[in-house]
Amino acid sequence: MSDSYPAAAIEALTGALTPSRLAYLALIGLVAVERLVELVVSRRNLASVTARGGMLADARTLRTMATFQTAFLLACPLETVLLHRPWVPVLGVPMLVVVVLAMALRYWAVTTLGDRWNVRIAVVPGEPAVTSGPYRLVRHPNYLALVVETVALPLVHTAWLTAALGLTGLVPLLARRIRHEEAALARHTDWSTAMAGRGRLLP
Repeated sequence: MSDSYPAAAIEALTGALTPSRLAYLALIGLVAVERLVELVVSRRNLASVTARGGMLADARTLRTMATFQTAFLLACPLETVLLHRPWVPVLGVPMLVVVVLAMALRYWAVTTLGDRWNVRIAVVPGEPAVTSGPYRLVRHPNYLALVVETVALPLVHTAWLTAALGLTGLVPLLARRIRHEEAALARHTDWSTAMAGRGRLLP
């Protein structure tokens, strides 16, 4: 009995790893790698802005967001495999397109900010606010992309529970992050004047 239990568990897990779930695991893996690349870019950018007199604000928001992102990326495949979420093309394909569009928005924002983009809140006093690219439309396009990804990425493989809990957890974290970031920008740059009239996440 004791010998057959591990074998049965392995067989059940193997049976749960259908081709669509394996493809989804690969997608989550790619997103995780992308997040690691962002950390490398962020560290390089931080060195650049620090050399220009950049200032850091509220490191706690970075820790909480990093913890959230790690838990979220683990929850997506775990729910899909352990709760046997099915692949539903009529939902999964549009959600995959939405994820790609959200990532495109993210990188549009990142490239527009240049070395001023960072996972930390880093502000160079006196530098003018960036108002080009997606920042013509909203104050925080990168965070808009994050909200969209948090909903769409789990729903690619019907992990609706992760989508719901992820959005519920992200909203207060993001509200706090935006509050600290906007305060730092307003204190040290012309950000408030430059961004007047633009919505935080929606035009």
